[in-house]
Amino acid sequence: MRIGKQDKALTAIATSDADSITVRGHDLCRDLIGKIDFTDYFWLLVTGARPTDTQRAVTNACLVAIAEHGLVPSVQTARMTLAAGPEAWQGAMAAGLLGMGSVVAGSSEAAGRYIVEVLGSSREPGVGLEAAARRSLERLKASRSKVPGLGHPQHSAGDPRADVLLELADDLGVSGDHVRTLRVLSDLAPGIIERPLPINISGAIPAVMLDAGWPVEALKGVPLLARAAGLVAHLYEESRRSIGFILSHHADLAIAYDGGVAEPLPGDTE
Repeated sequence: MRIGKQDKALTAIATSDADSITVRGHDLCRDLIGKIDFTDYFWLLVTGARPTDTQRAVTNACLVAIAEHGLVPSVQTARMTLAAGPEAWQGAMAAGLLGMGSVVAGSSEAAGRYIVEVLGSSREPGVGLEAAARRSLERLKASRSKVPGLGHPQHSAGDPRADVLLELADDLGVSGDHVRTLRVLSDLAPGIIERPLPINISGAIPAVMLDAGWPVEALKGVPLLARAAGLVAHLYEESRRSIGFILSHHADLAIAYDGGVAEPLPGDTE
């Protein structure tokens, strides 16, 4: 993308004038407010089309599955930020969302792109899905890289959220090439990587969303939207029953200093 002047200054999402607000071709006040739920609106905003009943059900399930998982780093960051600046909800929300990267919550995007990559490789002449998955996993092992979408530090026996979500996708008839790719990776990974690697929620979410028709480029938006709801809950609780400074104090207790003692500066006196 060229930085600076761009040739096509256009947006297809929304416009307004003195009399109306138009969102994706719909009059906001006449067609949408009170007549569409938020999950439908989210899908409409991103894709330009209303979701089917199945797409809505899958998206709802994904949002519920990832909205809350306790005092993870992004939540702790948000709560400590609010404790330090009680008036700055926007800053605390931003702090929590900024903490959603490739390891926690934001990992759905990486897993989705990995699934798409393996699936694309499987369509090369004479390759097939199992061969493509095996080849990819062997490369990850050689480079000592993690397998996106597999494994969980707490749910080592299997992520229950992923299990329920994939079962729902099967029941709804959503499961397709992306879910199948994820399952093949899950079947092969323990033997190649040589440790248990169950499907985690960050693998299940992109697999079912992609099979439902969600764009891969917008995958990170799903956990971001979901965790925003969870952060609101934590910040409301923080405003009523603050634990932000307790979290900070426990960090001081848990982390030992090993920086040594500096030599006195010239001219220092005791």
